[in-house]
Amino acid sequence: MLFNSYAFIFFFFPLVVLGFFLIGARNVRAAAGFLALASLFFYGWWSIEALPLLVASICFNYWAGLKLTPAPDRSDRSRKRFLILVLAINLGVLAVFKYANFFVGNVNEGLAASGLAPLPLLHIALPIGISFYTFTQIAFLVDCWQGKVRERSFIHYVLFVTYFPHLIAGPVLHHAQMMPQFANPSTYRIDADKVALGLGIFTFGLAKKLLIADPMGQYADLMFNGVHNGVLPSLYTAWFGVLAYTLQIYFDFSGYSDMAIGLSLCLGVQLPLNFNSPYKSTSIIEFWRRWHISLSTFLRDYLYVPLGGNRKGPARRYLNLFLTMLLGGLWHGAAWTFVIWGALHGAYLMINHLWVAKVRRGRPASRFGHVLGWMLTFVCVMIAWVVFRAESMHAAVAVYQGMLGLHGNPGTAFREFAVLPYRKPEFFQTLMLAMFICLALPPTITLHRWIPRVQALASFPKVEWVSTGVISLASIYMLGLCISKLGTYSPFLYFQF
Repeated sequence: MLFNSYAFIFFFFPLVVLGFFLIGARNVRAAAGFLALASLFFYGWWSIEALPLLVASICFNYWAGLKLTPAPDRSDRSRKRFLILVLAINLGVLAVFKYANFFVGNVNEGLAASGLAPLPLLHIALPIGISFYTFTQIAFLVDCWQGKVRERSFIHYVLFVTYFPHLIAGPVLHHAQMMPQFANPSTYRIDADKVALGLGIFTFGLAKKLLIADPMGQYADLMFNGVHNGVLPSLYTAWFGVLAYTLQIYFDFSGYSDMAIGLSLCLGVQLPLNFNSPYKSTSIIEFWRRWHISLSTFLRDYLYVPLGGNRKGPARRYLNLFLTMLLGGLWHGAAWTFVIWGALHGAYLMINHLWVAKVRRGRPASRFGHVLGWMLTFVCVMIAWVVFRAESMHAAVAVYQGMLGLHGNPGTAFREFAVLPYRKPEFFQTLMLAMFICLALPPTITLHRWIPRVQALASFPKVEWVSTGVISLASIYMLGLCISKLGTYSPFLYFQF
């Protein structure tokens, strides 16, 4: 069930909101249970076959979390051994479902080169959202071992893991962000202002997906699918195709995150900010503080810091940065293209930190330096997105060659460009709108400053009432426009991860 579907918008979500607050008015524990069951139903709608794995993972990790909690009868050494065991089990399950065929495929290439018979592929279907709910629970287990977990309600834990706004594509949640909210009785009382704000944020996220990401994706697919089928892109085709994908992935994933935040806010629960205008970044360091914030935080806290962080000297720090990004790339998918994407960003970060330490040395950048830094950062991010999107390294190299003009000189490229869909006015209109939103507007979650509030309608101050009315009508119009675009199957890009 997609957020951008008739079934979700007109049936599932209204029924969940109604049931949650009606039950919550009588029994908050029952309301939490109802929401957990609704979340499991939401997941089962996607894949009933993968539901038992999710339930088994929840039960196992909740039990393991209890065992990992410090207690007088448990030594630190035994708890650490048990932590290693349960982490290995979680990562092993993830590896089997997500990476087994990747591993076997690479082994088979070596066997084929040696003239030996290949190993059979496992043909295991990837359970949707497995990376997100596995990482969420790994963080919980580590925090249990460190004695940081206080909430012990099984229902709240189930809800924390399965909570449908984030279950399929994040953000990667931390128990301290969510479980106290589920334990707060005020969460179960409807707040009209939160509902208005949530619906406004949801509408903006839906617009990002349907009005910007999907059209940009159509143009990006023309170029990347063409390259996959052997069509070599010229200069303009390659650059516009990569720019289209750069905007598609941002507005697709940012749109999903906005919708998740909005839906959750309607239920009285606040999800963390996952995007903070990342394409405004003037360095790769800043980019990773703004892009997919929940994953960046997880990789920092549970991978970079345990590897040693910056505590073991500059050389080890750069190595830890590179390894963290390399594994972050592999987390996105079982393909060498994702590994190379992670390696590129790891190299970017190493160079950026080296520049800051050896050249900048704490000196503030000039205005020209900020502009130059933004341009360089944006181009580097675009270059990395090529290998992230390409079907293979061969296809990625073909796109890079096109970006360098190796498949046609500018004159040839211009003649080709004149007959391509990139010439259509709507492409450039959408592209300019997307760039304006990326570079000029604040993150959607900050719209609490001007999204319609019910209290404003009640107090009736003239100026505020008029502005609220105008914004309300604009939001309703945007929602109607988005609904008119529904009807086609348009999954979110991060569902595959």
